[in-house]
Amino acid sequence: MARKISYQQAINEALAQEMRRDQSVFIIGQDVSGGTGAPGEQDAWGGVLGVTKGLYPQFPDRVLDAPLSEVGYVGMAVGAATRGMRPVCELMFVDFIGCCLDQLLNQAAKFRYMFGGKTTTPLVIRAMYGAGLRAAAQHSQMLTSMWTHIPGLKVVCPATPYDAKGMLIQAIRDNDPVIFLEHKMLYSLQGEVPEELYTVPFGEANFVREGQDVTLVTYGRMVHIALEAAANLARQGIDCEVLDLRTTSPLDVDSILESVEKTGRLVVIDESNPRCSIATDISALVAQQAFSSLRAPIEMVTAPHTPVPFSDALEDLYIPNAAKIEAAVLKIADKRNAA
Repeated sequence: MARKISYQQAINEALAQEMRRDQSVFIIGQDVSGGTGAPGEQDAWGGVLGVTKGLYPQFPDRVLDAPLSEVGYVGMAVGAATRGMRPVCELMFVDFIGCCLDQLLNQAAKFRYMFGGKTTTPLVIRAMYGAGLRAAAQHSQMLTSMWTHIPGLKVVCPATPYDAKGMLIQAIRDNDPVIFLEHKMLYSLQGEVPEELYTVPFGEANFVREGQDVTLVTYGRMVHIALEAAANLARQGIDCEVLDLRTTSPLDVDSILESVEKTGRLVVIDESNPRCSIATDISALVAQQAFSSLRAPIEMVTAPHTPVPFSDALEDLYIPNAAKIEAAVLKIADKRNAA
C-alpha cells in the first residue's frame, strides 16, 4: 500500500522530483522561495500557502521570486518556454488572470498554431481556485470555463493527492501550456500517493463511483461533495455514478456519453456560476450527442450568478453542497420508471 500524504505535499513532491530529473524545469512566482535574499529564506514559507516550501534550499538557482507583476514574470516564463526551458509559474490565485491575460491568451496559447508547429511552449501555470477559505470575491473564483474556452491551453483540475502529483508531472512534461488548477480547500486532503515518479494522462476521466440510476459529472473539490451526496442517495435506493473529469480541456466526451447512455439521467455539478460554465457546456454536449438516451431533463447544480460573498453564512450558501445535489437527483430520479 502506498503511503498517505496531503494534496499539498503531493504537488511539492512532484515539483522536487521533476526538478531533479530535468534541469530545464524552474519555478517562478511571488514569494515562492519566501523572499530571495531575505534573512531566513532557508526556512521560508514557500508561497502564500506553503506549497513550494523547502524547494529553494534544494534548487537555489531554479526557484525564483518575482516582483508583484504577473504581466512581467508570466511573460518571462512564456519566453523561457519557447527557448527550451520548462517553467512552472505560480500565479498564486487564479483571480489574477486579468493581470497577465495577453501573455496567455494571445501569446502562449497561440504559438504552436501560428508557427506551424515549429514552436512549442512547455509552460505550467499553477493557480489556486475556488471558494471556501473566506477569502472574498477577489480571491475565491473558479474561472475554469475562462481557461477552457481558449484553444491551445490544457486545463487540469485534480481532485485527489494521487492525481495532483501524477498530473503535475504530466503537465511539466507536456509541450503545450497547461493551466494547473489547485482547489485551495483540497490542500490538506490525504490520499495514497506512490513515492516514485508517475504520470496521469490528460483527457481521461475517472469513474470514482459506479452506478446505474443517475450520472453525476463534476471536477475538483466537487468530486468529494458528489461522492457524499451519492452515499446519502444510496441509502434511499438511488445508485449514482460519479465521474471525475480531471481535465476540462481536453474533455473526455466518450466517458460522459458512456455513462449517460447507461443511466439515462445526468446531473452536472460545478462550483462556478452557471453562465457559460463547464456545467452548461457539458449539458449542451449531452443534449446534442445523447438526447435519445436521456430519460429525464438534465439538471445542473452550480453556484449562483453572483460574486463570491465574504460572509461565512453567505459563502456557505453560495457553494454547491450535498443537499443541493441530492435535491437535483431526486427531482429526476422520480422518473426512473418513465422509459
